[in-house]
Amino acid sequence: FDGDDYINENHIRAFAQALELDDLEDVEDVASSLSTGLSLPVMADEKSIQKEAQLLNQKKSFSASDPVSSKSGGLKPTKIVSKSDWFPTGAPGPQAKKDPKTSSAERFTSEFRVSSSYKVFRWPILFLIGSWVLFLCLLYTWIRAYVALLEYFFTWTGERKKLRDKLRLSKTYDEWVQNAKALDEFLGLDKWSENPKFSYYDHRTLLKTIQRLRLLRQKKDIPELMVFLQGCIRKNFAGIENRQLYSHRYFGTKRVVEKYIDEVVKSIDCVANASEAQVSTKTKRKFFRVVEKNYGKTALCLSGGACFAYTHFGLVKALLDNDLLPRIISGTSGGGLIAALTCTRTDDELQELLVPELARKITACEDPWWVWLPRWWKTGARFDAVSWARKSNFFTKGSMTFQEAYNTTGRQLNISTVPAEPHSPVILCNTVTSPNCIIWSSLLASSAVPGILNPVVLMMKDTKNQEAVPFSMGNKWRDGSLRTDIPVDALNTYYNVNFSIVSQVNPHISLFFYAPKGTVGKPVAIARRKTRRHKFASLRGGFFATASEHLLKLEIKKWLEIIKLLDLFPRWLAQDWLNVFLQRFTGTITIWPRNRFKDFLYILLDPSEAQMEEYLMKGQRSMFSRLLFVKHRLSIERAIERGRNATRTLSVSSNS
Repeated sequence: FDGDDYINENHIRAFAQALELDDLEDVEDVASSLSTGLSLPVMADEKSIQKEAQLLNQKKSFSASDPVSSKSGGLKPTKIVSKSDWFPTGAPGPQAKKDPKTSSAERFTSEFRVSSSYKVFRWPILFLIGSWVLFLCLLYTWIRAYVALLEYFFTWTGERKKLRDKLRLSKTYDEWVQNAKALDEFLGLDKWSENPKFSYYDHRTLLKTIQRLRLLRQKKDIPELMVFLQGCIRKNFAGIENRQLYSHRYFGTKRVVEKYIDEVVKSIDCVANASEAQVSTKTKRKFFRVVEKNYGKTALCLSGGACFAYTHFGLVKALLDNDLLPRIISGTSGGGLIAALTCTRTDDELQELLVPELARKITACEDPWWVWLPRWWKTGARFDAVSWARKSNFFTKGSMTFQEAYNTTGRQLNISTVPAEPHSPVILCNTVTSPNCIIWSSLLASSAVPGILNPVVLMMKDTKNQEAVPFSMGNKWRDGSLRTDIPVDALNTYYNVNFSIVSQVNPHISLFFYAPKGTVGKPVAIARRKTRRHKFASLRGGFFATASEHLLKLEIKKWLEIIKLLDLFPRWLAQDWLNVFLQRFTGTITIWPRNRFKDFLYILLDPSEAQMEEYLMKGQRSMFSRLLFVKHRLSIERAIERGRNATRTLSVSSNS
């Protein structure tokens, strides 16, 4: 940890110079926004020529071509741009650029705010709705406190409390499994797995499928086996990926589900190993391509959350130790830091890094208050972007790009960022959208929370000379969690991801997580007298508490949606802050580590080695209960991947 930090000083200087340029003020932004790819030269006036000359002096250190300069540094005429056919010929030209001193509230004022009735009723309505939402939050807190006290004094007592405490203190996955089975046996939950009947999946279809697959595999009827597999290898077939199948025991699911997964894996391997006489390589290759698309892929999504994001280190370690780390990983803000470290290192390197001593490299908050307070007063941000760029180089292994990271580790890194301008679309930086983008610049952009870090310029490597140049015309970007903390839809678009493992540590979101029917590896506590009568289902806190909790949460969300729809909430720092609460925060599996009140005291502080050890253990323990579900999902996915790789190898050898 005392070795190379991988810093490229030339790239850092280029980044610092790019930050000094005004966002889109130094290029013909109006023309480029209307461009269809055709342009005509016209004579430039003296004022524009002087401005272009000044701009060239500012940008002379960049190797990227400038829209108003030639390769030799000479001036080109300014351009007028052809517009769409429907654009009126006599329409007025582009408006003059806005005064940079104009406030963000004025620049992004909605046209719907100009009516007199809006101006009169906006603040009274916002006050009434805000007061009502605050009252609902107090009721919600009371309901959650009631459930917590009920469980503490009446549910988790005696021997079951001792067994649960022992489970929570497990240090390894093997130890956790042993303790979980002991608790299941004490509560009588192990009996639930033996009975195949359950309302959340179709056990009859699974039993018939198992029998048919086994018969075809034993007969070596490969063509018929392939046809049958295409029908059953798809997302959530017969309900086997329903979370309730893993939410009635601390460890385990229905036996028929385990048998089905085992039989499908054996059948896939049987097809992959079939000889050319049984089925041609071309047919097998087409088969694996189809079933891979039908089944989809798994992704790990790491949320933001300031210092709470360090819990992700432990979660990644738990997946890595059990060979269950997905190849597609996304991260936002603090989660992006962990995702970048994971995707730029091999498995062996990660094993060496995911230790308490890693805290020595986390120094983002080391500046004392007498340093950062004047900076915040002057710039509006507590932290300095250039300083953070240097410190983040260790986690990204220098100025590595997204494509270079994939070539090194085979993992697809995704970092969520949003433009500083609130109306532009979000970009998920990855090998598809920005293969040459430098990872550390996207990390800074994804961490640029207003008041914490100002928007930054994304940088990319020039493919000719490997120098760092601005990406996307020098636009500035900020924290992706402001709009898309968990980019599930984008991952599905780019990588066919339909199974997501979400580690959610945002404190304002995790407070509202409540599993009325239990969650994966954490069933609702049930009295032993009920399990003896084979009654394994119960609502957490009872029906009234569950109904009240869900109703209050929906009511709070409804009123926030109304505030957003009517545009009542002010857009401080040119952002719609209601998106922080109203976006999607969950996935197929959602993990929310248990936080304590004292953790909030360190929300913007660097961890010590002792605290890092605690974060690592907390993250691992939060993941232990979900590993079985992930293992079942990845066992089929990796069997398909083995088949695809085998057919590619056969195809290459036959062609050679």
